[in-house]
Amino acid sequence: MLLHRDDPAKDPLVGNIKVTRQDWLNAALDTLKSEGVEAVKVVDLAMQMQVSRSSFYWYFKNRTDLLDALLAHWQATNTAALIGQANAPAATITEACCNVFRCNIDTRLYDTQLDFAIRDWARRSDKVRGILDASDAQRIAALTDMFARHGYPAQNATARARVLYYMQMGYEDARLDESLEERLRLVPDYLLSFTGQHASPEEIATFNAYARSV
Repeated sequence: MLLHRDDPAKDPLVGNIKVTRQDWLNAALDTLKSEGVEAVKVVDLAMQMQVSRSSFYWYFKNRTDLLDALLAHWQATNTAALIGQANAPAATITEACCNVFRCNIDTRLYDTQLDFAIRDWARRSDKVRGILDASDAQRIAALTDMFARHGYPAQNATARARVLYYMQMGYEDARLDESLEERLRLVPDYLLSFTGQHASPEEIATFNAYARSV
């Protein structure tokens, strides 16, 4: 099943047409997220797209090469996005945290489903487990630096970074039955819990406007 119907680049392919490397990667990503890594098979992806599997070998050496491309895509999107948001300019630590929160609001910026799929894959592969551990370390280091830039002592910055990171992952995994408005009402208190500081009304308004626009 192909997801993200609102993105023309990810629309399903039908008929005897030429497919690109990105088409194969998109199909593999959607299958990884919906069915797990075991379901990412060349013949099944070809049937899904209704194309010949011969074109696959123009772009990938084999299935392992495709799986490596999935991991590279995840690192270049999700991991890079979170690190980028942690490093985004911010006048206060509460504004900085709002920048990071955007990853959990905007699926165009950060694909939570893909993160869950990679974590599930890591339970089956030592290689992926190592890549995941390295990515988690990079993300937490970026969040730690974020807190440190705003004056938190080293150990406190590390603790707050871990709390923020692991809470956000658990929050998404819990799949709470809440509306966006319910979630936004809690943002000021979340920020106070994570930072020990009150966000300004302007920071909250800016974040809420962003959340409602995506």
